[in-house]
Amino acid sequence: MAEKSSSQVRFAENIDLATIEQVRDIEKEISTLFPLVGELECVESLLHDYASDDQVYQNKLKDLFHRYSHLRRTRGDGNCFYRAFGFKTLEACLVDSELLERLCDVATSTKNKLVALGYSSYTVEDFHETFMDVLEIAKKEKNLQEIIKVYNEQGYSDYFVVFLRLMVSCYLQENEEFYSAFIEGHTNMKDFCSQEVEPMAKESDHIHIIALTNILKTTVQVEYMDRGGHKDSVNHHNFPDDGSKPAIYLLYRPGHYDILYPRGET
Repeated sequence: MAEKSSSQVRFAENIDLATIEQVRDIEKEISTLFPLVGELECVESLLHDYASDDQVYQNKLKDLFHRYSHLRRTRGDGNCFYRAFGFKTLEACLVDSELLERLCDVATSTKNKLVALGYSSYTVEDFHETFMDVLEIAKKEKNLQEIIKVYNEQGYSDYFVVFLRLMVSCYLQENEEFYSAFIEGHTNMKDFCSQEVEPMAKESDHIHIIALTNILKTTVQVEYMDRGGHKDSVNHHNFPDDGSKPAIYLLYRPGHYDILYPRGET
């Protein structure tokens, strides 16, 4: 095969640079238009997201409106599940000191376990420190607007999400024997976590939700807004499905999660 000429190499490099710049411009535009976590809005705003003559979704929206009053949108960047879960947990921590302490304990325990698993202590401690800084803000300020402000700062928010991902990775590796049946196509749990859990912008599946709810001993109810199930109601599933009252409610639309607030909660 003939070697590329210097002009061909320069052309390829220019194309790569142009692509990178284009991606950065798109990311900048998205960050301007869509905050990482939005302000509270009436759930009826979802009407703008669906065609008025689509009877299936219109019926499902009515069911959703009957049970929920508000939602908080998250940016669709592949981290929306962790972003939504993390924010709603912080919001709950403002009034639940036991949850806050449990989260602090789990974070410190996870940091130590990750180092024992062979992760770089320097890297893990960096993410852990920022995670704990955000928890400290929640503990001291007890102010939702302050949490919204901090959570929408890319540095804080992304580090918080990274550490939540590391929590899931650590938990799954510790419980590999039980969860190995969920990771088809991967040689082992570490391989699965390094490819499907730890990377930012990697979308989440049920195994991630199960892991986080088990880690924090909390219950999440996910409302599935799609064409599946009954045509007049929204399917939902609880993690874990043990009859306990959900602490977090999420709206799932194919590829994306937002936060829901039941009627009477806000």
